[in-house]
Order: sequence, then structure tokens, then C-alpha cells
Amino acid sequence: MADRPIFLTGFMGSGKSSVGVQLAAALGVPYLDLDEEIVKTTGCSINQLFASQGEARFREYEHQQLQACTPTAKAVIATGGGVVINPENRRFMRSHGLVVNLQVSLEQVLDRLKHANDRPLLAGDEGGARAAALMQERESWYADADIRIDTSGKSVEDVVAEILCLISADDQARLR
Repeated sequence: MADRPIFLTGFMGSGKSSVGVQLAAALGVPYLDLDEEIVKTTGCSINQLFASQGEARFREYEHQQLQACTPTAKAVIATGGGVVINPENRRFMRSHGLVVNLQVSLEQVLDRLKHANDRPLLAGDEGGARAAALMQERESWYADADIRIDTSGKSVEDVVAEILCLISADDQARLR
């Protein structure tokens, strides 16, 4: 792998954090979780930020943190599900590294996150309908990735192996 980061994008519950940890370990590079970095920087949980400052302000923190934590060297960076909303974020990730999108079905999202209480966009009785609308709204932005992998029904290890195969087979030049 060249000296550029891999950005993992995808809807909440797609496996970005789980895959990111194992992918970074397999590559022998640092792992960063953008949401965790925002929490460290602000001293507030994602839920607290959404509740007290709103989604728009959270997206500003996300944009700032993406630029602040992107190293010039090797790393795997798990982004938040909504990082792709901002066209500047998409351009930034594309110009600074390799963008890998983890696809997931709505059914898988709802199943994986059915007990999660840290997903403000899924809160309330309309969480499933809101998730469906958000997935549809973001699809073209997720599709604008260098690599797309469907994670439905796959283990984390299988997804990591698929990414490693695709990187070594087709994307080495793009990482340079």
C-alpha cells in the first residue's frame, strides 16, 4: 500500500468501524474513527452534539475533523455515514486517498442497529423510514467511491479480504 489513507464510507451499520480496525491491522497502519475523533475534540457524544447543537453544526465538526485527522501517510479512516453529504468532503477524500464504500441493505442496517441507542438519526418511531430515505438520498454519493463492496451477509474478515484483494489487484496505482 502506498503512503495515502484509505477512507471507509457507508451508511451507519455498514461495518466501517469493524472493518476499519481489521483492515488497518492487516495493512499494519494506524486506524482512525472520525466520530471518535469528533468526540475527543468536542468532549461530547455524537448524541449530545446532535441534541445540543443540531445536525448542521455536527456536519461542520465532521468536515473540520476529516481535514485535521487525515495524515499524509498510511492509515485507515472510518468516516461517519453522513460525511459524503458535503461535496468538499468527497473531493478531499478522493484527492487524498482511496475511497472504499461499504454497501449494506436497509434490512441489515435495521437488524444490526436494533439495540443501538447512539444513532440520533434512527431515534424515534420513524427511524426505519428515515433510514430508508437517507440511504436513497446518499446513494449517488456513496457510489462515487473507488471501490464498492456489499457487506450484507459477509463477515468482517471476508470484507477485509475482499478489500485487500481489490487494492492489491487494481488500485495500487491510485494510492500513489
